[in-house]
Amino acid sequence: MAGSGHERRRRLSGRELGTDRPIPRRDFLQGTLVGAATALTGSLLQGVTQAAAALLPGAAHAGTGSGAAQDRPGYYPPRLTGLRGSHPGSFEAAHALRDGHAAGAGRDTGERYDLVVVGGGISGLAAAQFFRELAGSAARVLILDNHDDFGGHARRNEFLLDGQVQLCNGGTLEIDSPRPYSAVALGLLRRLGLADIEALARRVEHKDFYEKQGLAPAAFFDAETFGSDALVVGLNYAPQTLDGASLTRILRTAPLSAQARADLMRVEVDSIDYLPGMSAAQKKDRLSRTSYLAYLRDLARVDPAVLAYYQARTHAEWGVGIDAIAALDCWGFGLPGFRGLNLPSGSIPRMGFTPSGYMDTGGSATLHFPDGNATIARLLVRHLIPQAASGHGVEDIVTARFDYSRLDRPGQPVRLRLSSTAVRVRHRGDPATAREVEVTYVRAGETLRVSAGRCVLAGYNMMIPYLCPELPQAQRAALHSLVKTPLVYTTVALRNWQAFRKLGIWRVYSPGCYHSSFLLNPNVDIGSYRSVTDPGRAVLIRMTRTPCRPGLPEMQQNRAGRAELLNTSFETFEHRIREQLQRTLGPGGFEAARDITAITVNRWPHGYAHEYNSLWEPQIADTPVGQRPNVIARTPFGRIAIANSDSGAAAYTDCAIDQAHRAVGELWRT
Repeated sequence: MAGSGHERRRRLSGRELGTDRPIPRRDFLQGTLVGAATALTGSLLQGVTQAAAALLPGAAHAGTGSGAAQDRPGYYPPRLTGLRGSHPGSFEAAHALRDGHAAGAGRDTGERYDLVVVGGGISGLAAAQFFRELAGSAARVLILDNHDDFGGHARRNEFLLDGQVQLCNGGTLEIDSPRPYSAVALGLLRRLGLADIEALARRVEHKDFYEKQGLAPAAFFDAETFGSDALVVGLNYAPQTLDGASLTRILRTAPLSAQARADLMRVEVDSIDYLPGMSAAQKKDRLSRTSYLAYLRDLARVDPAVLAYYQARTHAEWGVGIDAIAALDCWGFGLPGFRGLNLPSGSIPRMGFTPSGYMDTGGSATLHFPDGNATIARLLVRHLIPQAASGHGVEDIVTARFDYSRLDRPGQPVRLRLSSTAVRVRHRGDPATAREVEVTYVRAGETLRVSAGRCVLAGYNMMIPYLCPELPQAQRAALHSLVKTPLVYTTVALRNWQAFRKLGIWRVYSPGCYHSSFLLNPNVDIGSYRSVTDPGRAVLIRMTRTPCRPGLPEMQQNRAGRAELLNTSFETFEHRIREQLQRTLGPGGFEAARDITAITVNRWPHGYAHEYNSLWEPQIADTPVGQRPNVIARTPFGRIAIANSDSGAAAYTDCAIDQAHRAVGELWRT
């Protein structure tokens, strides 16, 4: 416990929080399949996928024709609520393969393509587009994805509230990168209709909307961590922009001791050199070997409550707390406590990808679509399969209604097949001379095979060694080494946002809570889509959770968090969501039982791509680029190439696009 005088809180009951109220959330999936997945590991792969199919609505038919769920009238996964992201039914076949249950030969569908892409995220969709630009519009391409929707992490959450469509990102949330987009990535976006990102952002985004309504950021101090529940209005992720007098006034309501308040003020406002006698180069090197937690604890010597306050400040960007991120990276990202060190701008080799990029270039142009980068995925799909959606420009794609039944029709050059988990990819013959690749996948309990002239693997790196066991041992080891960061983006529909208005807030940092932050949906108006401006009308909020384990090395925290997510039921998420919102917003008149109208939990056990971390991988900085794990992992193998953000060791959309371009180029030369 960081604070003193801790409250003894009575746990709010489900009835009080409204878990017994009927809202859109697919009640029958509350943890049922999650628990079943581990219990079935001793079964054959086909048995696992049949069990998954039995629990999924509309998934009873397999094959390539009209019997598939996506081909049926009304199929529209963006409107599904409950447990989404890596949803039940999307990972069981892969986990069975991981656990040693090999797939059988399966039924040959007789289909032959020029290219099969395994993975329908932005990298996979971009690979299909780049291939067709080289091979011509008549080239036959099949895209397989294990999820029931396309886009991968670029997932769209769509709600109909008060008769109005409202959108939120279920994953990747904006065009934004630590470095300017490459000519390749920017060129693709321009061909999709995004000719001028900055001009469009100025026209459609209203970043200061909530401030103009008199709302401010806030921090919620929970009783379990700080001694009592308290919402401190005006305390932001970056309060160092406030002067000392303003911060002193704001902190008066924080449940912190006088010493903790003084220490927090010192970190945020004062200019103190905590590394005296060192040159700038020596300071940067020392910071690269010191966690931000250790920097604040051992050098700044702050009160434990201050450490607890900062612990989750790195969650949204890195997926772990300040115990696992280098102080140098936190300096590069603008976190407080470094003002007195007088460090010159510019990165060093030991800085991570994200802070070094922002430090050296200032980053890319930025733009947030109402559904996040699902808009980019939708643009790609409409470009590849024009009959799937109406419209032609970027302004109309946000509200375009997609016809999923047109994604996988015989005779069209590009086909996108959902709920199809690849379980085997191999050459027909010696990889050095083979002319074809065979791809085996599982769909609704049936194992099927197709063949292709080439194949791009655009899923997660850790799955590839199981798909292609013939890969060289060094490459398989490199693929396994890149552990992704788990995370959760939760979208909650509220009856209105009057409580936010009464409390004078629009976003909340909650370092001790289940979700470490939440905010009102960003205000963006594009095409015919309009954001909500009336506090009396229904609205969406986005909550972020990072299931990390402080004290462990970063990758061990990632593995532990992944296991937690896969074993957490929807009803646990729901109770935690309702309780956190009730405790935070209750003083503003919010009632969880009354005001929450829908919940979508976007669970990503394999989320962000791994980026270099100098605390846990110091040797990488001195390793030649060509010998780094992500580069070894993406080595082409005959007619198989690898394209994903893992390959670029950077969790950004432009990286996914650039890696797709590289992979297709490698295949084209075979």
